[in-house]
Amino acid sequence: MPNYSSAHSFHIPVMGLGYTVDTPIKVAKYGISSVVSIMDDHLLEDMRKIYSTKYVREFIPISDLEEDYRAKRITAYLDLTQSIVEEQFNKLVNEDWETNTEFRKYLDLLPEESPILNLVKKIESSPESEKFYLKEEFKSMVNVGAIDVNIMTKVDKINSDKSGKELPREYSDALSALRGFAKSKANGSVVFSAGMNPALYSYAEQFSEFFPNQFGEISKGIILKVSDYRSAMIQGKFLAKKGLWVSEFRIESGLNCGGHAFATDGFLIGQILEEFKSNRNELFQTLYEICQKTLESKELNTLSKSPTFRITYQGGIGTASEDSFLREYYELDGTGWGSPFLLVPEATSVDEDTLKRLFKSKKSDYYLSDASPLGVPFNNLRTSSGEEQRMKRIENNRSGSPCYKKFLSNNSEFTAKPICTASRQYQILKSKQFETGEFGFEEMEKVKAKDCLCEGLSAPAILAAGETPRRNLKAVTICPGPNLAYFKGTFSLKEMVDHIYGKLSLNVDTDRPHVLVKELQLYVTYLKKEFENKVTEKVAKRDAYLEKFRNNLIQGVEYYQELIDKVEVDSSSILAKMSDQFSKIKSEIELLSKPVEASLT
Repeated sequence: MPNYSSAHSFHIPVMGLGYTVDTPIKVAKYGISSVVSIMDDHLLEDMRKIYSTKYVREFIPISDLEEDYRAKRITAYLDLTQSIVEEQFNKLVNEDWETNTEFRKYLDLLPEESPILNLVKKIESSPESEKFYLKEEFKSMVNVGAIDVNIMTKVDKINSDKSGKELPREYSDALSALRGFAKSKANGSVVFSAGMNPALYSYAEQFSEFFPNQFGEISKGIILKVSDYRSAMIQGKFLAKKGLWVSEFRIESGLNCGGHAFATDGFLIGQILEEFKSNRNELFQTLYEICQKTLESKELNTLSKSPTFRITYQGGIGTASEDSFLREYYELDGTGWGSPFLLVPEATSVDEDTLKRLFKSKKSDYYLSDASPLGVPFNNLRTSSGEEQRMKRIENNRSGSPCYKKFLSNNSEFTAKPICTASRQYQILKSKQFETGEFGFEEMEKVKAKDCLCEGLSAPAILAAGETPRRNLKAVTICPGPNLAYFKGTFSLKEMVDHIYGKLSLNVDTDRPHVLVKELQLYVTYLKKEFENKVTEKVAKRDAYLEKFRNNLIQGVEYYQELIDKVEVDSSSILAKMSDQFSKIKSEIELLSKPVEASLT
């Protein structure tokens, strides 16, 4: 199976296109796993050039004119990343420990209960005759963090060659990305996010790297980012029936996360994690039996008796007590800490201007926007340079963006070939409809809210490296989760990791709600907005949806109230405060009224 780092209980999830694009180069040597987005091959090519120069490696550009250039660029960047990480790690473990600051940093970052620390103490107190063998034991225990990659399954445009002829399906954005990862030397797994893509999942069958070898081990794993147990079972079965094993399910909060927000129908994360906890064995056994049967029928190597099977959670965690409670009570194998690491320059790539904007931001500056051309709610920062640029273009009667990368071109309302709803071309065509009265002001505002995520989410990595993005497009879009509003300032890697493990407590706003309370508050705000929206569809259908959503939230509150009575979540004062908050929020939900009805068109 993939070499998961046993050194740490957390990983750094993917953030945007550029914020974690080089995170493995920064933290993998310390045993910390992270996730790189491989959707933007242009960005990866630019980063490969930057890091080839920095580490004195040969850089041979991969031109757009080369066949399968997208996959080749992804492979080349991941190979470079793996090579750099291995070089860093070899120096860390093989050079003189007494003078090696990187080795000491590796140890300092470990949780206090790490068995590695006990072994090092034993080495230091042992006679010279025993140290060699103990050091060899140490080397067998430590490993680098995984270089995982993320493919957003919805970003899967069909591509054409230079003459405009449509290319075969395997050259689409997502399938090319998967091929680029499969052919690379990167030691990690692919994270599929944003729901099931049957064509993409089926394409994974083409690569031996996702199947067991003669020892039942898999060189590259498959991780599914899911919102609930049902989705995990459905997607897991789909892959298992092809002989593909899911080595990890990463459960993410529907709203208390960064980037795109995929809201559930009012199902709260506590209930979702409880269901995974209760049905973990069933999930494992069901998928294991299906996968083994399929592998046997294909006359392929089968899985080992105990393949890697992890269940983790990410979204809005902000304190060590929250982290330990989630891991211990819900029996999780780990957690993901995302947005807080945007304030750790040692771990992520955020340009100086954007960091300053984050420092000055207020809680009200973090909001759920209509910025994404995918039509999915998108966590945004009102004060970002990307938002400034969007508003300035509107003021100049030039709404929309130039569209160069075209990753999110999925609208064929006006054109035979899909275009992006954030593009100037689409917004001009839509404005003409508005001017003729085909739709109202509110809908036009949502059209103008669309922003170019391809450029805005990749620019910070180039800027943070001291370079200029292509075509001088410097405006930055940042998509932090609401949790980041409670953190101020920049932190060292050690400070953030110590905060996660409870070795120290960062200066976080005292009014920050508990992670479970915050998610509930976000869902109530979301539901209120749904209630306030004018009905433009069948009233009975809309009423049924809202009632179901409200009832699910009430049941979620009742679940938390029972949980507080049953377990010691935190200190008694925090427990009492949470109980009071849940009661008030429950009353608030019950008072919500039906939405205003609008004339149906």
